Amino acid sequence: MNFKLILLYANVLFLSCCVQKNATKEQVISVKQEIKNDVPAVPVFDADSAYFFVAQQVAFGCRVPNTEAHEKCAQFLADKLESYGAKVFVQEAVVTAYNKEKLNIKNITGALNPDNKRRILLFAHWDTRPYADSDENEANHNKPIEGADDGASGVGVLLEIARLAGKNNPNTGIDIIFFDAEDYGTPEFINDYSPNTWCLGSQFWAKNPHIPNYKANFGILLDMVGAKGASFYKENTSVRYASPYVELVWNTAKNLGYGKYFINANAGEIIDDHKYVIEGRRIPCIDIINYDPENLHGFGDHWHTLNDNMNIIDKETLKATGQTVLDVIYNY
Repeated sequence: MNFKLILLYANVLFLSCCVQKNATKEQVISVKQEIKNDVPAVPVFDADSAYFFVAQQVAFGCRVPNTEAHEKCAQFLADKLESYGAKVFVQEAVVTAYNKEKLNIKNITGALNPDNKRRILLFAHWDTRPYADSDENEANHNKPIEGADDGASGVGVLLEIARLAGKNNPNTGIDIIFFDAEDYGTPEFINDYSPNTWCLGSQFWAKNPHIPNYKANFGILLDMVGAKGASFYKENTSVRYASPYVELVWNTAKNLGYGKYFINANAGEIIDDHKYVIEGRRIPCIDIINYDPENLHGFGDHWHTLNDNMNIIDKETLKATGQTVLDVIYNY
């Protein structure tokens, strides 16, 4: 039971105790119904809509920084958020990649209910990897990937949540951030590896948020949340810094019937955007990410290969992820 509902039930009990002894049963029910109506209904997540948002991103091509496809997709994402009533911030920056290349990046934020002090941060990365360095064919290692799952799936789910929240006020503030340059980390064919070459957009934002002194009650990162048969284990950084929210999300998924996706077991510690949001902004965040403990690299077979395309995207997985996050938002 979440805190908001506890308060509601407490108010019901208090009001019931204050009703005169001769109050009718109908009067008491009326008081309860009035309180219940203050809680907005949870919208139904439309997996078809989310799937379409994923496909629209992929249609631009590989969204690698410093490319035309990247520029066009950035405009598309900002326009979509604005069309759903969000106050949009486009943060432009120049960051340095592992190979010293300068990358022109854009972190795109959409704030819904911007004046509400209670805020939930939802985020995903929207760029795609410039290297298919896990592809079985070595000739593909220097080719960029389409990133239908690794990038577009999380963004597609969040666009659908933005669309629904824009029409159905959740009575809390929501900030949706699409981070850039998450996937430009040191490729496997380079020996001089550095973990901080990943998540360049979130690293920059953590030090330079879109508004000064930005805070949120908690955050949820969506990364690779669209593949058929995905498994979302409890990631260790999430458990360490945001355990109550891990349990909230996983219990919500179980109650909705999505336990086969949200596995009640811990995974390893993953370097992802949530790490830098936690460290830089002190916001407890969790990572919902497709993890395969039986795979050598810990992710699906399509990870960082040319097979990360629309063929692997599954509407049922999008639905499980999106409906779970919606329920958390509307019942918080």
